Amino acid sequence: MIDVEIKKGERFEFGKNWQSFLLTLTDERIAIAEDSIKDMLRIDDLNNKYLLDIGSGSGLFSLAARNLGARIHSFDYDPASVACAQELRARYFPNDPNWTIEEGSILDNNFLKSLKRFDIVYSWGVLHHTGNMWTAIENAASLVKDNGVLCIAVYNDQGRRSRLWKMVKRMYCSGLLGKTLISCVFVPVFFMRTLRVCAVRRENIFVGYKKRRGMSITHDWFDWLGGLPFEVATVERVFHFLRERGFRLSNIKTTNSLGNNQYVFIRERDQVAAVHRLPAKQIVTTGGLKHRIQQM
Repeated sequence: MIDVEIKKGERFEFGKNWQSFLLTLTDERIAIAEDSIKDMLRIDDLNNKYLLDIGSGSGLFSLAARNLGARIHSFDYDPASVACAQELRARYFPNDPNWTIEEGSILDNNFLKSLKRFDIVYSWGVLHHTGNMWTAIENAASLVKDNGVLCIAVYNDQGRRSRLWKMVKRMYCSGLLGKTLISCVFVPVFFMRTLRVCAVRRENIFVGYKKRRGMSITHDWFDWLGGLPFEVATVERVFHFLRERGFRLSNIKTTNSLGNNQYVFIRERDQVAAVHRLPAKQIVTTGGLKHRIQQM
């Protein structure tokens, strides 16, 4: 099925991009990924936690969570991404019974029935690439235990800009010619823009990007250019959607650009939707955007 979608230009080959990324993986990147998880979840370790990594991609964050003590269940729709996670497990945790990896889709109800409920459900930059984002978010939420944590990152809705980028992605995925043209136009633009920001801020953004999550900025450029399927959501809509399903917002990092808004929600034990207020001092923002979540 995935090969058909790729040939039709409906899906980006995320797995091949992640296989390339693994060639650049270092202990430093792994440590940075661990720090990003601890920062977002506000924890020091994941001992005695059972974590589901939806759309595990390169396997980096499954590895980071395993290093922090969690028991891990990773899955991805892309067989090449599944192979990436298996490669990392073989390197760092060979024959580990506490790290399960399989191929599956968050949109496959039969597959979901085979899963348990988890202390932490983690899906960074994945659910908006499924082709049915709101069902994917709802399905992910259903796998969280009472008082468990849902940690997701979803593309910010920029209106017309988001629609234009979707057109770019379709052209990139249309074939070799489209991929070449889009890469030749946008990669130099991304590079020069990053250099300009480096000069203004007087810091090395290339290094700083790696330090935020352990990822590679160049691999993320191609992930962005080709990332189909592609959906977006405002902070408000994600907040209300999950609040109505019994989740309380615990942490948020927002952007006023085309990147990801990051959320941590806690599933209320009684699952009764109610208005929850987050003190303004707890709202972490990037890019200058401030959403008044406490007034929703």
